[in-house]
Amino acid sequence: MARVRQYAVAASGQWTDEEEGRRRLPSGEVHAWEPGRNETVCGLALSRSQLVRFPHVGWPDTFPESGGAADRVRRQCPRCASVAGRRGHDARRRWHRTRPRP
Repeated sequence: MARVRQYAVAASGQWTDEEEGRRRLPSGEVHAWEPGRNETVCGLALSRSQLVRFPHVGWPDTFPESGGAADRVRRQCPRCASVAGRRGHDARRRWHRTRPRP
C-alpha cells in the first residue's frame, strides 16, 4: 500500500496574523517541504536558501481558493506543485497512459 505524504510549507518570508491569535503564516514564494528533511520537494536546501519552515501549515492551505494561509503568498514553486499536488484554474491534469501498447 502506498504511503500518503503530508507536505508542510517552507517560505521566503513570514508574517503574523493578529486576528487568529498571533499565528505565524508564510509569505512570498512557498515551497512544499516534508517535515524531518532539510530540503524542499524540489531540492532546495532550507538553510542555504534561507527559507522559513512552517510545520503547522499544510501545502493545500497555500492555494488562494482555500482561504487558509494564502493571504500573502505571491508565488508557488511550480516544481513543488507538480509533486505535492496542484489545484485551481491553471492546474493541468496529471499525466497517465491511456493505451500502454500501440
